Parts: sequence; structure tokens; C-alpha cells
Amino acid sequence: MINLRKPTLLAGTLALSVSVSPALVSATWEALPEQPPIPADNPQNDAKIELGKTLYFDPRFSEHGTLSCNSCHNVMAGGDDNRPNSIGMHDARGGRSAPTVWNAAFYSTQFWDGRAATLEDQAKGPVVNPIEMGMESLDEAMGRLMNIDGYIPMFQAAFPGEENPVTADNAAKAVAAFERTLITPNSAYDRYVQGDESALTGQQVRGLETFASLGCTACHSGANFSGPALPMGTGFFQKFPTYDGSDYETKYDLVADTGRHNATGVEADKHLWRVPTLRNIAMTAPYFHNGAVPTLDEAVRVMAKTQLNQDLTDEQAADLVAFLNGLTGEFPEIAMPRLPGTPNMSVIPPIDPHLAKNPHQ
Repeated sequence: MINLRKPTLLAGTLALSVSVSPALVSATWEALPEQPPIPADNPQNDAKIELGKTLYFDPRFSEHGTLSCNSCHNVMAGGDDNRPNSIGMHDARGGRSAPTVWNAAFYSTQFWDGRAATLEDQAKGPVVNPIEMGMESLDEAMGRLMNIDGYIPMFQAAFPGEENPVTADNAAKAVAAFERTLITPNSAYDRYVQGDESALTGQQVRGLETFASLGCTACHSGANFSGPALPMGTGFFQKFPTYDGSDYETKYDLVADTGRHNATGVEADKHLWRVPTLRNIAMTAPYFHNGAVPTLDEAVRVMAKTQLNQDLTDEQAADLVAFLNGLTGEFPEIAMPRLPGTPNMSVIPPIDPHLAKNPHQ
């Protein structure tokens, strides 16, 4: 265990959220557990995880059969798409940068604004979002699935004993079960806090000490560097920017999006954001909710100024970047699933969205 000064955690809870003052919080340095919290109503089993993985990679549950969960949250890379905003149906652009799916299972709420209480709730949203996967309804998506015979026994195996296991709720449970396997432990940082003093370089250790001394642990605490462990559905939020009026605010358009306020309509929620994980952050550029900041070096300077009212020296910025690179974990091997086929037919509507006329008529 690293011996650093640890102020007492003080937090206020209001409307299933927690907002804190950076000066009042710090964290114990923790290694990432190999298993995240598992809800009692959705226990893991191998068949469910395999079903969830198959659904995650299947683009047929988007309007034109072109986008899957993995399109924007690519588990062959950093769990996002390395774009400022993802590209959805009809070439639409999302308003926010896709957050990484790696270690998302450790969050107590989902989405940038925390509007989904669980991974199960989150899994249903993109399918029916018109600027994401674009299905008219979950019923329409499940109607397609029911026409793919190979999925039926997979649902039956994943949810044994259920009379009618092929439901949208169970599909979301399966995707969530797969996402709870997307954990990246054993980073250089993890090995260091477990006693391997050679795991971090000298520069990374300086970066860790700078991270603590500046007060970054006020928000980026806990094993996931996304705040303290809280009950599922209780979000950990922070105002961003905390210190208004910096040049970065204008340069990167940081306040155009009002954050959680967009989801709740509550004035006090303006510019509150769920605190994101810093694990694997070196893999997920560009940065922040709008993907406006191109490099990690620039991102740490933005955070220091807007959240702590500190101007970093070049050495501090380089040390912090080195430390954050030490949070890149070991990614599990994932075999691409073989999607259930539809012999002699297709469940995708025979419409090219880029043509005015249906070529199949």
C-alpha cells in the first residue's frame, strides 16, 4: 500500500446522486478487482455471457443492419471509437464522445450524465436512439431477433427455466453480463500498489505523487479511478468546469452541453457529469464529453486548470501522462462470435438508405 496523506471522504447525497468538493475527498490506492459488482437479479453464467457477446457484435439490430454495440465501443481496441462523436444511422453524429466500455461495470450509473442506473438499462438505449442504431422500438428489434432461429436456443440456455426467455429485458441482461467480463486488471499501477515497486517507472511514481498532491483523487478515486463505490443507481457526479472562465472553456467549448441537466431538467444539475474512469485513458483519445481535446498531455492541463485552478509545468504534465499510461491494464482475449444465420433470407429491410429508390423493387 502506498502511504500518502488521505483526507476524509465527505459526500452529500441528493436525488440519487453525489456531488463533492475536490478539497474534501481523497482515495485509498486500490488495485482493480477481477470481478465487478454483480446484481442479484442477473447472475452470470457462461451461456448468458456468450449470448450477450453475440448480441453485442450483431449489427442486425440496427435500422439498416450496419451498426452494432461494438461499432462505437470497440473491444478490439480501447472500448470506444476514438472519435469526437460516433457516427449513427443516416450519417448522424452523436452529441457526445462514446465512453469506453472497458471497466464500465464498476460504475454505479451509466452514460456521461448518469441517466441509466445499470448496464441493463444502458443496453436498451442505443438500439432505439434515432442517431445511434435507429430501431423504431425494442419490439421491432425483438421481432427481428425472433426471425433468427439460432438465437432461440441461446436464450433458452442463458435463462433456463423461464417459459418465455426471448425478451428485450433478457437481451439487455445478456449484454450486461458480457460487459461485466470486460475488465482490465493487472496494469503497472495495479502491480505497484500490490507491492511490486519496479512496476512503475520513476517518472510514473512522480506522476502518481503529483496526481495526489494536486488533488486529482478528490474525484478520480477508488479502484476504477471514477469515485467511491456506491450503490447501483447512485451516481458520483462533479461539476465541470469547476472553475469558470479559463481560456480552455472557450477553446474547447466545454459548457455548451449542460450535462446531467439535459437528462433531469434540474437547474442544480447544470454542468454536472458522472466522473469517468481513468483506466486505459491513454487508449481513448480524444478526450472529455465532447471529444474536443486531442491529446492526453492537453487533457491533463485542461483538467488542472478547470477543476483545480492550477497551471501545470511541462514536467508535471509529462509526469501525469506517464502515470496515466500506467493505468492501461491487461485486456482479455475475446474470440469474435459466429452470428446465428438466416438461411435463404435476410432480416434486414431491402432498402439502401443512400438511394432515393428501392433497388429491389
